[in-house]
Amino acid sequence: MALVGVGSCLFTAIALEPIFGSRTDPTRIAAQIVTGVGFLGAGAILRHGTDVRGLTTAATIWVVAAVGMVVGFGYVAIAVFTTVLVLVTLVAIRPLERRLFHHQRHMEEDHFS
Repeated sequence: MALVGVGSCLFTAIALEPIFGSRTDPTRIAAQIVTGVGFLGAGAILRHGTDVRGLTTAATIWVVAAVGMVVGFGYVAIAVFTTVLVLVTLVAIRPLERRLFHHQRHMEEDHFS
C-alpha cells in the first residue's frame, strides 16, 4: 500500500511543477488518482457466499492514496495527523471486529455443517 501513497504523491507533486505551466491541472490529476485507486480498491473486495471481505483493505488503499495526494500538495502535517488517526482506527477496530463477528462466523459454520 505504500506504493499507492508514493505514486499518488508523485502524480500530485508533478502536477504542481511550474515547468508544465498552465497545461496541467492538479485537480484533474487528483480526480484521476481517486478513480484509479477506487478501481484497485474494488479489486480488493471479495464475496464468499453471503460474506463480503476486503472492505477495510479497500478503504485503507483509498486513504493511503489520499494521504499521498495531501503530501504531494505540501500539507505534511495533515498527512501525519491522518496517518496516525487511520492507524489508531485500524488497530482499535480489529479486536472489536473479532468480538462482534466471531460469534456470527461460528453460527454460519455450524449451520452449514
